[in-house]
Amino acid sequence: MFNSIHEECGVFGIFEPKPKMVGDITYFGLFALQHRGQEACGIAVCDDGIMRYHKGIGLVGDVFNKESLTSLGMGNMAVGHVRYSTTGVNNMNNIQPLIVNHIKGNLAIVHNGNLTNAQELRHKFELEGAIFRATSDTEDIAYQIVKERLKTKSIEEAIKNAMKEIKGAYSCVAMSSQKLIAFRDINGFRPLILGKTNTGGYIVASESSAIDAVNGTIIRDIKPGEILTISKEGIQSDFLPNASSSLCIFEFIYFARPDSIIEGTSVHKARLNAGKILAKESPVDADIVIGVPDSGIDAAIGYSQESKIPYGVGFVKNKYMGRSFIKPTQEERNITVKIKLNVIKETIENKRVILIDDSIVRGTTSAHIIKLLKDNGAKEVHLRISAPPFKHPCYFGTDIDSEENLIACKYKSTDEIAKVIGADSLGYLSLDGVHNLAENSKCHFCDGCFSGKYPIDVPKESYKNKFEEKINK
Repeated sequence: MFNSIHEECGVFGIFEPKPKMVGDITYFGLFALQHRGQEACGIAVCDDGIMRYHKGIGLVGDVFNKESLTSLGMGNMAVGHVRYSTTGVNNMNNIQPLIVNHIKGNLAIVHNGNLTNAQELRHKFELEGAIFRATSDTEDIAYQIVKERLKTKSIEEAIKNAMKEIKGAYSCVAMSSQKLIAFRDINGFRPLILGKTNTGGYIVASESSAIDAVNGTIIRDIKPGEILTISKEGIQSDFLPNASSSLCIFEFIYFARPDSIIEGTSVHKARLNAGKILAKESPVDADIVIGVPDSGIDAAIGYSQESKIPYGVGFVKNKYMGRSFIKPTQEERNITVKIKLNVIKETIENKRVILIDDSIVRGTTSAHIIKLLKDNGAKEVHLRISAPPFKHPCYFGTDIDSEENLIACKYKSTDEIAKVIGADSLGYLSLDGVHNLAENSKCHFCDGCFSGKYPIDVPKESYKNKFEEKINK
C-alpha cells in the first residue's frame, strides 16, 4: 500500500534444563518480534526428540490461541519465527519453522536473511534428486545441513561444514533432538542475541527486546561466523575463520524496535543521533518538527533537540490495520492512507513543518503524507530523511526495490525529487552521517543499498523461482 521498506523476519529459540511450556514462552517472544514479519509465524517444540509444531498465515495473535499452544505440550526446547518473505512466496509450505526428518534424527530451523547463492544450491540439490516442498532459501540451508550431517559425528559439525557452502545473510536457530544451535553468517548481516532465563536456561533472538519480553537477561551478541551450541552440558562455541562484521545499518534506522540493543548500541539512541546529525547537515528554518510513526519519531526528537525547533506529535497511526487492507483503485488507496495515518491538525496548521521519515523508496508514501499535511493547513513541508537515498537493491534480506523503481535513481537531484513529491525542500542523511549514528557499536556496517559497495559478491541478476512463474510467461 505504501510502497515502502518492509520488515525482515524474526527468530526466537529457547533451551530449558527441565521440561516446561516452552511454546508459551516462545509465543510471547514472537509477539516482541512481530514488527519484523507480519505475513506468517510458527513455533516448534522438542519433547525428548519428538517435535510438535503449529504455524499459519497471519499475525502471532491470530495464528495461536490457548488450544494450539496447549497442543505443543511440554518440552525443553522450542524455536519460533515471524515471517516477511523476501525469497519465496507467502504460502503454507514456506512458513517456518522448517521441520526436516532425516536418517539421523529430526531438525527444526528458523532463518532471518537471504542467501546470495540460493539458486546455485537448489539447482545442485535438484540434480542430486532432492524434492523441494517450499520455495524459500531456508530449505536450501536445511538440505545442506542434512547432507553434511550424514558425514559428521554431530549436528554442530554438520552446520559448520554447511556454513562453508551457503553464502549471504543468515542468522539461524536450529533445533535437533537434544541441542539448540544458533549460527550467524561470517559477515553478521542480521542481528542475533544470546540471553539467559531465570531458571538456568538460554534464549536466542533477533533482538534483545524479545529477551526482555520473556523476563530474560541479555548476555551478548552472537558473533559473525559463530556456531553456538546449547545442550544439557552447557554452552560451547565454534567459529568459522575470516569472519568480519557488516551488520545492516538499516537495523538501527528502521527495522529494530527502539528498545532493543544491538552490538552494544541502543536503537533509540542511534535514531536520536541520526536526527541530530541530520539537523547539522540539513538545517531549515521552521516552526515545528514532526516524525512519521514509528521509526521517524526518535529521529524527529533528535532533530528537534539539536535544532532547538519544537517537537510536536503530527500523526495518529492506526495500529490495527494489517497489510491485507489494500484497495485496488486510486480513490480507495487515498482513503486507506488516511485510515492508516491521520494528521493532528492542531499541531501543524499554519506552520512551517519539518517532517522526518526514515526513507524514501518510490516516493509514493512521501507524496501522500506531504499532501495530507498541506491539506490540513501546513504552510510549508520540509522533508528530512534519516538515511541516505536508496540507489541500489539489497541482496541480504531487506526488500529494497530494483533500481528502476527507486526514486533516487530516477532523478538527479534532491530538488527534483522534492518537486515530484510536493515537498518545499528535501534533505538526506549523508553516508558519513549514517556510519556515525551507532556511536557505541562494536561492528562495521553494510551500506550497499546506499553506496552500491557490498561486502561480498552479489548475484548479477535477481532470481525468480521457476515454481512461482506461469509456464508460458
